Amino acid sequence: MNISQTTIAGIVSRMENSDNMTENKNDFTQGSIISKLLRFMIPILGALILQAMYGAVDILVVGRFGTTAGISGVSTGSNIVNLITFTITGLTMGVTVVMGQYMGEKKSEKVGQVVGGAIWLFLILACIIAVAMLVLARPLALLMQAPEEALDLTVLYVRICGGGIFFIIAYNVISSISRGIGDSNMPLIFVGIACVVNIVGDLLFIAVFKWNVAGAALATVMAQAVSVILSIMIIKKRKPPFGMKKEYIRCNPEIKKFIRVGTPIAFQEILTQFSFLALCAFINSLGLDASSGYGVANKIVSFIMLIPGALMQSMASFVAQNVGAGQEKRARKAMVTGMLVGCSIGIFIAALSFARGDLLAAVFSSDAAVIARAAQYLKGFAPEAVVTAILFSFIGYYNGHSKTLFVMLQGIAQTFIVRLPMSYFMSIQPDASLTMIGLAAPCATIFGIVINLIYFAKVSREMKLLFLS
Repeated sequence: MNISQTTIAGIVSRMENSDNMTENKNDFTQGSIISKLLRFMIPILGALILQAMYGAVDILVVGRFGTTAGISGVSTGSNIVNLITFTITGLTMGVTVVMGQYMGEKKSEKVGQVVGGAIWLFLILACIIAVAMLVLARPLALLMQAPEEALDLTVLYVRICGGGIFFIIAYNVISSISRGIGDSNMPLIFVGIACVVNIVGDLLFIAVFKWNVAGAALATVMAQAVSVILSIMIIKKRKPPFGMKKEYIRCNPEIKKFIRVGTPIAFQEILTQFSFLALCAFINSLGLDASSGYGVANKIVSFIMLIPGALMQSMASFVAQNVGAGQEKRARKAMVTGMLVGCSIGIFIAALSFARGDLLAAVFSSDAAVIARAAQYLKGFAPEAVVTAILFSFIGYYNGHSKTLFVMLQGIAQTFIVRLPMSYFMSIQPDASLTMIGLAAPCATIFGIVINLIYFAKVSREMKLLFLS
């Protein structure tokens, strides 16, 4: 795909002209909390919406122009790929937090060293993960109990995405760097372009060429590749607000810092995605209709979780800057503000999912059995739209404080004490209901909120005693 140099220059020129105006906007240590939080959050939300459209469009086009087995293949395969993607996203959150703290402390050279270390580390990880996905695709699909009709399609999807994992990882690293400096607009621009490419690719490869699952995977990789290439071209022409030298791209001391922050977040993501993999396996054992219905519902769930996800990412950057500037009171006000905003929106989303999940599912499939199964799952999952806004605001607050070990531990507790046991128990009942299986998610989240409230009270007491001493 040829991109006009004039177009690139125009984009860069507009970005450079707005640098002075955005400098204050990206400083979260002063001004209106709700105004700055929403201004930062909205582009992140937009980027997440477009990212969610990747998988949603894949399922939609396969559902309309492919096969029912294809829906199951994309659903199961994307769950495996998501395990990798969200783990990397969690690890890059460490980059965002450490950069945000250095930005709050006005240490621009340290920010550059963090970026250089991140480039070095994630390039190595991309090579390792690519090989692992190509080799382990079939064992993973078997472990997921992919229906026999969809087994080979699942393997094919994972291997194609594994071959393009470099671009998927690179996009997440670039996005984390942008959020770390308080710029949430750049990721939105790049993912918007990638989303358009993905839609065009899906329609071409699936509707026209009839490549089914292979077409969905190729379109996803192609979209991420275009996004990364374009972002690198623009970054080269735009001076970042931190010192950056080629010698920073090596194994430097800053890697240890962001790994220490990011590893617990990444491990929590591994556990969360593992729980979804296990859930997918439980439902796959119920047959092709249940598997495909869950696949459709899971894509709708990705949209339901957009507000909480944007809150968590925004909160981490917002709180990190205020922690670096020593403004704890402002950081806490931001957390409460995020909870109120998220719950207000989540109530409407939950009501729609509970009452008319069938209408939402009908967008992705015309198969009555698949639609009915998807609606069943959404009915149980619906409360998650509200309670997760509270939980993720807590998590973003703790991530901004680098208290990621606690975030990991509470994630483990949710996964192994509530979500997995309840999902499994409900799946082995004689007349297994996807509604009851879906209910496991909000039950686990409520359990997590209780844990976070207890920890917040503990931390508050400790900080009060420290202040008095």
